[in-house]
Amino acid sequence: MARDFYETLGVSRDADKEELKRAYRRLARKYHPDVNKEPGAEEQFKEINRAYEILSEPEARARYDRFGEAGVSGGAGGFGDMGDMGGFADIFESFFSGFGGGGSAQQQRRRNGPVKGEDLRLDLKLEFREAVFGGKKEIRIPHQEVCTVCMGTGAKPGTSTRTCPTCSGSGQVRRATRTPFGSFTQVSVCPTCNGEGQIIEEKCEACGGAGRKQETKKLEISIPAGVDNGTRLRVSREGDAGLRGGVPGDLYVYLFIEEDAEFRREGINVLSEIKISYLQAILGCRLEVNTVDGAVELTIPAGTQPGTVLTLEEHGVPILGNPVKRGDHLITILIDIPTRITTEERELLQQLAKIRGDRTDKGGIEGFLGGLFNK
Repeated sequence: MARDFYETLGVSRDADKEELKRAYRRLARKYHPDVNKEPGAEEQFKEINRAYEILSEPEARARYDRFGEAGVSGGAGGFGDMGDMGGFADIFESFFSGFGGGGSAQQQRRRNGPVKGEDLRLDLKLEFREAVFGGKKEIRIPHQEVCTVCMGTGAKPGTSTRTCPTCSGSGQVRRATRTPFGSFTQVSVCPTCNGEGQIIEEKCEACGGAGRKQETKKLEISIPAGVDNGTRLRVSREGDAGLRGGVPGDLYVYLFIEEDAEFRREGINVLSEIKISYLQAILGCRLEVNTVDGAVELTIPAGTQPGTVLTLEEHGVPILGNPVKRGDHLITILIDIPTRITTEERELLQQLAKIRGDRTDKGGIEGFLGGLFNK
């Protein structure tokens, strides 16, 4: 699941800060949700955002260059790669202030309007057979839910909000500075309303004015048959609640498969081993073997050699997205050659060796059986 941030931005690994900025501006214009309504554009926009966030900071870029995405991951609680885009609001507003009629009015509507909730990530471990056959799985997730007391407004019931007097509802304050090189305008978040444009006079006691509360929710999700390590499931609208009536974010569940003591997996095939006696290998037999479906009868042909792989068709892993079709179960045959035998067994084996014309004066029973299987 790892991503290459340089590839996301389309730059080389030795790109300087200006190259990164140019690439970022170009891609942000192309995939910004206000401009690009094509399916997948929003996810691409988030990836671009995350890549620039890391590569534009020297320390974060150094960690990424050394350790990859693991070096800049925020851990189980961070999920910066799927979070809200608010940290880049100012530069986005400067990009798109010319779209759809301009300027401050549009920015104010965007700032004071609904905001989608943050996406969340959950790492989930599955047993081997759970991954093969799928099914229902109950999980618990801590997330932000809309406060039921104030219904998300953050205001105490019976009270209302008022326009911030510092920024007049824009959520921004501007300060002009004159320098020898000209006049510069600095735009920053309003310190009075923290960029909301509105002030809550009496905060809701249940949520402290946030409009959301941290709650743990029980959720049942469906695991498709055939999932593997790193499979990502998207559960729509099960992330954090949005702000000001915004839609909830999504929950992304990353699956990790526990190892099994008996079975291994190779693509859609299941692999295992069985050990049989040398007589069973010579004469052939029928045995019950374990599969992910339970016990199945397996025919061992006469003269089976060590390392032979026998196939049980359609006893492997279902194809993800097409569970009607399955892989195979491949069984490697191991032959148990005894190191000690009884006197009667030795006499019988020596008689057999004479019939076959095998020499047994060197190597003992091991030499005989080795010659038996190599002929």
